[in-house]
Amino acid sequence: MTYIQQGTQAFRKTNFAFFAAGFNTFSILYCMQPLMPEFTRDFGISPTSASLSLSVTTIALAVSMLFFASLSDAWGRKPIMVISMFIASFLCLLTAFSPNFHILLILRILVGISLAGLPSIAMAYLGEEVDPKSLGKAMGLYISGNALGAVFGRIFTGILTDYYDWHFALAGVGAISLIATLIFGVSLSPSRNFKPCKLEIRGLGMSLIKHLKDPGLVCLFLMGFFLLGSNVALFNYIGYLLMDEPYSLSQSFISWFFLIYLIGMFSSSFIGRLIDKHGRSKVLFINLLISILGVFLTLFPSLLIKIIGLGLFIFGFFGGHSIASSWVGQRALNNKAQASSLYLFLYYSGSSIGGSLGGIFWTSFGWAGLICMVAVFLLLTLILTVCLIKLSKLTSIAKPFISLKRLGTKY
Repeated sequence: MTYIQQGTQAFRKTNFAFFAAGFNTFSILYCMQPLMPEFTRDFGISPTSASLSLSVTTIALAVSMLFFASLSDAWGRKPIMVISMFIASFLCLLTAFSPNFHILLILRILVGISLAGLPSIAMAYLGEEVDPKSLGKAMGLYISGNALGAVFGRIFTGILTDYYDWHFALAGVGAISLIATLIFGVSLSPSRNFKPCKLEIRGLGMSLIKHLKDPGLVCLFLMGFFLLGSNVALFNYIGYLLMDEPYSLSQSFISWFFLIYLIGMFSSSFIGRLIDKHGRSKVLFINLLISILGVFLTLFPSLLIKIIGLGLFIFGFFGGHSIASSWVGQRALNNKAQASSLYLFLYYSGSSIGGSLGGIFWTSFGWAGLICMVAVFLLLTLILTVCLIKLSKLTSIAKPFISLKRLGTKY
């Protein structure tokens, strides 16, 4: 096989392409989050209903990702990714002209379906085409693009909405996304090591069921669900809180709060070094405690303490997510790609359900009620961590007996 190696022009172009792709995907996905108060005002809907502008996209993305990876095994990697990005970008541009909230939701569902064609295939392409020694750097740049895209989408729409309106803001995101799609299509080389295989839906279903029979993997899947559910619930409604009395902050000022997400880029790499010294389970537990501390700090009326609390939450969230997602790949013995797809399915499902459920708590009980819901999500994640640690110990004890059984079967 001919791999793309670090230091070559092909490697630089591939990194540039996937940085643009990750940036594009997550700016389109999360550009709605700061616009929710605007939707409440313009369409006369509740905060819970406004949260559907993000929730319907993430649930459509979650479901579609289970199938796009298998489709690419039969149809190829680059064509699906380019078509996916183009359709999502065009639909984002079209969303700017939504005459009512129902049309906006329909378009956002279609955006979620089309977006799924990139994150579900990107890892497979990089794993096949990039030299294993250079893969870590390529993955890191792709994930950096994801993080910066998520921050850009939130800040860009928030500021433009404050100066113009949400229609103009979404049109701007759509236009930038079309440019990013062009960069991706031109920069990315066609697959050289891809070998098409027959599409088997039945085999996909059996693989997914097999993963769900492992209680350890189920714990990790549910951890992803509660982690992103708590994150989206928290940041969906912080804008409502800060635009109201006694803060009365502007939309553009609140948008800058999303720079806190950049802490996650530091958190993920820092946590990786800690794992080598102290082990996954201990570091995961500490990260969850940091997130819980951060969540409760947002109950204080001081704006500075609220910002510190959000920063601590984000630090713990990204650390917990990076540990849980990598643990899935290590625990799954077979069909690791399908196991990762299941994790992402529950992860983005948590975004949809947690985001909408948070609206009910915010509307009924205010910020304190929302924080109680988020705290319960994080406490459940702690309980799942304890269960996973016990299951991992049992697995390590049972491994020698499993090996002996296999040896006996062989001879």
